[in-house]
Amino acid sequence: MSKAPVTARGAQELREQLKKFKTVDRPRISAAIAEARAHGDLSENAEYHAAREQQSFLEGKIGTIESALADAQIIDVTTLHANDKVVFGATIDLVNVENDKEVTYQIVGEVEADIERSLISVTSPIARALITKEVGDIVEVNAPSGVIEYEILEVRYE
Repeated sequence: MSKAPVTARGAQELREQLKKFKTVDRPRISAAIAEARAHGDLSENAEYHAAREQQSFLEGKIGTIESALADAQIIDVTTLHANDKVVFGATIDLVNVENDKEVTYQIVGEVEADIERSLISVTSPIARALITKEVGDIVEVNAPSGVIEYEILEVRYE
């Protein structure tokens, strides 16, 4: 089985999230279940069922993060020297050729992707279009709204 790439920063964030889930959220939910049990009849106890549902959801998240970390190939982006080529982990400044709007993205692993933080998955259409390109190149991205052309302004490894 191949390892999934994850940036060193992304792996650290996952470890911190896992620690919080195990040391803060799990005990809080266990306490809520114990308190709900103390109220008596569990068959009609909405608090108990809600707490059990939260527990199930949390355990699923914990399992997902543990699995992602176990299967991760952690890459320290700061040690990359790809000579201004776009590679996994690179931060890229782009300009939309049509409307001159500038955007910045970092290409990261699937498990750490978060578009609100400008972290795009290595498997996304825009990342696939950018990989191996260089500063000054024009890339065409097949987006749901149609083809978008971007010019690569800068590539950083941070």
